[in-house]
Amino acid sequence: MISGPTDQAGTLRNMREQLDQTTSELQMPRTRVLSITSGKGGVGKTAVVSNIAVSLAKQGKKVLIIDADLGLANVDVVLGLSPPYNLNHFFSGERTLEEVLVEGPFGLKILPAGSGVQQYTRLDGQLKMRLIDALDSLDEHFDVVLIDTEAGISDNVTYFNVAAQDILVVTTPEPTAITDAYALMKLLSTQYHQKKFLLAVNSVRGADEGLDVFEKLTMVSGRYLDIFLDYLGCIPFDRKMHESVRQQRVMVDLYPDHKVAKAFQSLADNLIHAPADTQAQGTLQFFWKQFLGVDTEAS
Repeated sequence: MISGPTDQAGTLRNMREQLDQTTSELQMPRTRVLSITSGKGGVGKTAVVSNIAVSLAKQGKKVLIIDADLGLANVDVVLGLSPPYNLNHFFSGERTLEEVLVEGPFGLKILPAGSGVQQYTRLDGQLKMRLIDALDSLDEHFDVVLIDTEAGISDNVTYFNVAAQDILVVTTPEPTAITDAYALMKLLSTQYHQKKFLLAVNSVRGADEGLDVFEKLTMVSGRYLDIFLDYLGCIPFDRKMHESVRQQRVMVDLYPDHKVAKAFQSLADNLIHAPADTQAQGTLQFFWKQFLGVDTEAS
């Protein structure tokens, strides 16, 4: 049967509406979900997270930090905050995620974790699902989500890293830190099929030292792993970092014109403008539920 003009017009109108809807969805700003991680503790990972977050917030970005070091949290301490609740209260059912959420410098938001409680250092499938569902309701409110993982290769570390669009590995020029950074990337590559990593080198004596670390990791990963490593920059060593920590204010706020603050600002710009993973969908729900769907039975 041949469709008449009315039917054709209706079909064309429906196609146009679907196209408009698709175009609108593509134009919607997407949340960047990034994990900041390290193979070794003591490399300044949380300082990198907090300085990047404040740098982006100062630019008008809506930023959320998730403190995913669920046993030894310190993002709130670095930012000079004393939150009444933390993620432990959420996991125990005492508080909602909205009640745990606190505001930091320049309007950035933080989900602080607890310290000294071993109970939640390995989340089971049920707790992961609760966190995912709660985070999904917060997703639309943020331009950037930064996940500050704990150091090492624990179950929580791999979970939060695989959940993110991009993984920023922080290391220092120390041989042990470089070795542990490689070990973390090896685990995430061989067991969780992660193929792209961003790299930042902290506490360098000069830009050449940061590039040297990048070249070493690129050489060994190119020989033994099928991954792509993207160098975002380095942060120079300076004793003013100790003053920043002591005053519980980040460098980009306390000393905005200092060379270290400028290095953090440059790192934040490079991070936010780095191309997102082409397989990423830009929402916490997609990433976290996709990962949980693979891992729930094993948890």
